[in-house]
Amino acid sequence: MDSKKSDETKNRSLTDQLTRCACCPRKCQVNRLEGKTGFCGVGADVQVSHVGLHFGEEPPISGTKGSGTIFFSGCNLRCVFCQNHQISQEFKKGRTQTLTSNQLALEMLRLQDKGAHNINFVSPSHVIFQMAEAILLAREKGLSLPVVYNSGGYDSVDALRQIHGLVDIYLPDIKYLDNELGKRFSGVEDYADIVPGVLMEMLDQVGHLKTDEDGIAMGGLLVRHLVLPGCLDNSQKCLRFLAGLSSNIHVSLMSQYSPQYKACNYPEINRTLTAEEYDEIQNYALDLGLENAFVQELESYDHYLPDFERESPFTTDLSVPGVSAPGEGSKKGKRHKALV
Repeated sequence: MDSKKSDETKNRSLTDQLTRCACCPRKCQVNRLEGKTGFCGVGADVQVSHVGLHFGEEPPISGTKGSGTIFFSGCNLRCVFCQNHQISQEFKKGRTQTLTSNQLALEMLRLQDKGAHNINFVSPSHVIFQMAEAILLAREKGLSLPVVYNSGGYDSVDALRQIHGLVDIYLPDIKYLDNELGKRFSGVEDYADIVPGVLMEMLDQVGHLKTDEDGIAMGGLLVRHLVLPGCLDNSQKCLRFLAGLSSNIHVSLMSQYSPQYKACNYPEINRTLTAEEYDEIQNYALDLGLENAFVQELESYDHYLPDFERESPFTTDLSVPGVSAPGEGSKKGKRHKALV
């Protein structure tokens, strides 16, 4: 058996590990192959809430043709402010499709036929092995686009190492470097302990973000950080860590927070970000030498909100091309732009 066939066999056998699931740091140890579910609420077959071209990601990801997004249902976090709560935490009540790995592979090929710049898996941490199997099947059938792994950052380093070579672009969050905040706002005890190793592994696998002559990402790491109101110390810790990894790291500083879902029950985050808060974090990033950063207009807090009860969950200009060129911002000035 040649090395390529050996690698394919290895990756295809990953789903066997779902008999005692430890594909994310929760390590629920349930047998998902028998239909049992752990924290994420998803069994062996993947559940998908939306597939389509998306134009609201960072310019290197969305480009001019759109990112081929596949939104998985379920999640291994419980963020009280989650804007995708309809599919991350309440997906059993809404629209969702249960897909086999082969069906998921066919969805990737459909997105490629539509002209997507990439295949963008949103919230894949709890279905990482099924995703890997589907990528292999899609490549056998002709998939040639870069694969984006778009996660909340609460990933298993061991699982990431097992899929090494299948992901071209890592697009993780760094939400917290304060476990108390993680516990309070995302229902996770050890986020701050886990995410540093995750980001180091991702950077080791794919390196810094690389783009083609049109500014479209072909590979590498782009780290997102959502600035929470009143939590600037946490944001500064996150930025210091990223600068310590490398001042050349690409960062997306997001101002789009708004008090969605259950955030109204948490007075300290039951408001949007102020201009002063966001300016302070942007200046802090520059002081650290983080010049490869994307920022948003402050008004973006109401612009990115999806409604997964609709056939097209996003606002019109996030679902169709032609609103703006990469890096210029939308007509409403709410897209991502370079910090410097």
